[in-house]
Amino acid sequence: MLATKLINVGDIQTVDVDTPQPKRGDIVVKVEAAGICGTDRHLFKGEFPSFANTVLGHEFSGIVVDAGSSKLEIGTRVTCDPNTWCGACDQCRKGRVNLCVNNIATGIARDGGFAEYCAFPAHKAHVLPPDLNPLYGAFCEPLACTIHGMDIGDARAGERVIVIGGGVIGLLAIQLAKLAGAQVMLLTRNQDKQQLGQSLSADFAASTPQEALERWPDGADLVVECAGVEATVKMSPSITRTGGRIVILGVLPQGTQVSIEPFDLLFREIQMHYSFLNPFTHERASKMIANGVVNVAPLITREISLNDVAQVIATEASNGEVRAIAVP
Repeated sequence: MLATKLINVGDIQTVDVDTPQPKRGDIVVKVEAAGICGTDRHLFKGEFPSFANTVLGHEFSGIVVDAGSSKLEIGTRVTCDPNTWCGACDQCRKGRVNLCVNNIATGIARDGGFAEYCAFPAHKAHVLPPDLNPLYGAFCEPLACTIHGMDIGDARAGERVIVIGGGVIGLLAIQLAKLAGAQVMLLTRNQDKQQLGQSLSADFAASTPQEALERWPDGADLVVECAGVEATVKMSPSITRTGGRIVILGVLPQGTQVSIEPFDLLFREIQMHYSFLNPFTHERASKMIANGVVNVAPLITREISLNDVAQVIATEASNGEVRAIAVP
């Protein structure tokens, strides 16, 4: 079968490989859709911990073709929660499973969804409706990560929320903040993404922090950084109101350092949080997508084949791209 493998940092190829054979506890799915995430580009560049000779793809869904010893039926559509916690380390015993030191992530530490077929642990499969658009299942993982970040941020009815970044995570965060009853502003320089964000329920859009503060001079109660850019992390406190909260959802390259003024955070008692992965949120995400609570259709910029995946990952996303979806 065809699969896109990270041969090593800076070397990604779509090659012929053996169809995966399930290990004990695994299922095998025929992959229907797999999203290309910014993390895939970080892996390619060596900016995120990676494993050589691994099939990438951690945002995917498919149809069960081998149920192994599980109770799933052949033909069931499922989405994969890629993170497999050990359950035994100190962090797992505290319930902080996303910080598991032994986590094995499908599509990063074991072969993932940029392939015709993928094997992964059966208990990490979440059932999707048979009539759901197959492409939508690829958004369950990014939505699960966004839900975790928004849980940390705890947006409340009547609050003001600024979401920085008009990519997939930002556009999902907008919708979650609106569902919480907040007033939402999208901050991005991209005019097309501003329009998309407003069509997805953002009340306002701004191109610069100065423009955001013209509308909300005191800043936002919650700022959600989804761009993963040094400059936007650095300026987040400047658009946060006194006593407010910041959640960093964007992934910056490993080793990047950002200058923050601790006195400002102290004097205005601004809470700055970070959000990592999707602890216990994948089921919620799959149900929200299955029930149409969150709109993911407008987030699909283009469909590509497996033969295109390596080049797309190795190339910076175009300015207007939200999500490219690989369809094996």
